Amino acid sequence: MTKFGLYFCAILIIFFSGCSQSGSTAFLAPSTLSGSSAKFEGDVSDPGSIAFFKNNVGDRVLFSVDQSDIDQLGRDILLAQVDWLKVNSDYKIIIEGHADERGTREYNLALGARRANSAREFLVSRGIESSRIKTVSFGKERPVELCSNEKCYSENRRAVSVVSNLNF
Repeated sequence: MTKFGLYFCAILIIFFSGCSQSGSTAFLAPSTLSGSSAKFEGDVSDPGSIAFFKNNVGDRVLFSVDQSDIDQLGRDILLAQVDWLKVNSDYKIIIEGHADERGTREYNLALGARRANSAREFLVSRGIESSRIKTVSFGKERPVELCSNEKCYSENRRAVSVVSNLNF
């Protein structure tokens, strides 16, 4: 085998061994963070389950164009999250910041970060320990809607709270 072949095999081994680390989100597919499997989410009628959180509390806050300010509907959703997180103190959350497809990659990553941080700051200001909250920005890289009109854009401008019981 050539040196190139050996290097290539070594890189593949390192990459795939990194993917299997438990608790790591660095190499997870997009659906792993935002749309975890139902068997791990529990029953939607169980108030302590992730499924209940997503379906009854609400896991996303939407934003206006180029904004990271939280409107009244967003505050209501985040207040419900505060109540749920206070009762379910074993859970942590990752807040994903997202943007629509317009704008540069860099701009949208920064905007997604501001949106995630706005949601985080709101939760912390209402008594949720900052150590229970992580943020990540995906910018425009992970849209939930794929079309170039305002309906899609508005769904993609969001902060999503992903509930986890993993340490981070």
